[in-house]
Amino acid sequence: QVQLVESGGGLVQPGGSLRLSCAASGIIFSAYAMAWYRQAPGKQREWVTTITRRGNTDYADSVKGRFTISRDNARNTVYLQMNSLNADDTAVYYCNARDRYGGEHWGQGTQVTVSS
Repeated sequence: QVQLVESGGGLVQPGGSLRLSCAASGIIFSAYAMAWYRQAPGKQREWVTTITRRGNTDYADSVKGRFTISRDNARNTVYLQMNSLNADDTAVYYCNARDRYGGEHWGQGTQVTVSS
């Protein structure tokens, strides 16, 4: 059974930082590209960042320079370090795993709220 379990969300003040984690089980983690998506209230889910199997990264323009994705294949975990958070970053953040054949899995999401 495949599971992606996000953690690390919460309430943070503008300008603050959070680190999200996504622990994977039931998959060969190193065979998957890992990504983070987010969905703000009333909006569609949007892509945030991806890290490939080889460790190459890509970011949405809205988070470039503020967010950093990383992975630890030994721990089957992907991380999202989020700095300089602002209200526009408020959303439910979802972890995504996608293999080379297009098969994918989603986590249940973790809430990030940026507010003073």
